[in-house]
Amino acid sequence: MITLEDEKFMRLAIEKTREAIARGQTPFGACLVASDGKVLACDHNVVWATTDITAHGEVHTIRLACKAAGSIDLSGSTIYSTTEPCPMCFSAIHWAKIGRIVYGASIADAQAAGFNELTIANTWMKAQGHSPVQIDGGCLREACVELFKEWKSAGRARTY
Repeated sequence: MITLEDEKFMRLAIEKTREAIARGQTPFGACLVASDGKVLACDHNVVWATTDITAHGEVHTIRLACKAAGSIDLSGSTIYSTTEPCPMCFSAIHWAKIGRIVYGASIADAQAAGFNELTIANTWMKAQGHSPVQIDGGCLREACVELFKEWKSAGRARTY
């Protein structure tokens, strides 16, 4: 169930995604929040800036959050992602023991924008891997889908 608090943190991820678009990065952002409501990290995809295909918004944000927390165990935290995490990002979320995923746009939305997403839903990965993570999709979906349009109209859109 999506709450007003969820929308507040998703808006932070959306703003980070706009920063990514302005910097010529892809339109994906994430915000990682501890169980006490403290933002551990909020950032965006840096694949093109780092020439690191694993530097997706979620993975990059998890790396920053682990440094901020001084731990690889992010139990009880929530990650807010502008788009449903890909299998790599879902796995990183699982390994970091993040308790909940809240996402906006769907994998199909990313594909429609030209991304070569694997069509493996988070709910399927959760079931197949017996992951305890809670998944809530569709948070501010329209605003998150709009990010793909902003990215395309910025004139520097590159997919991978």
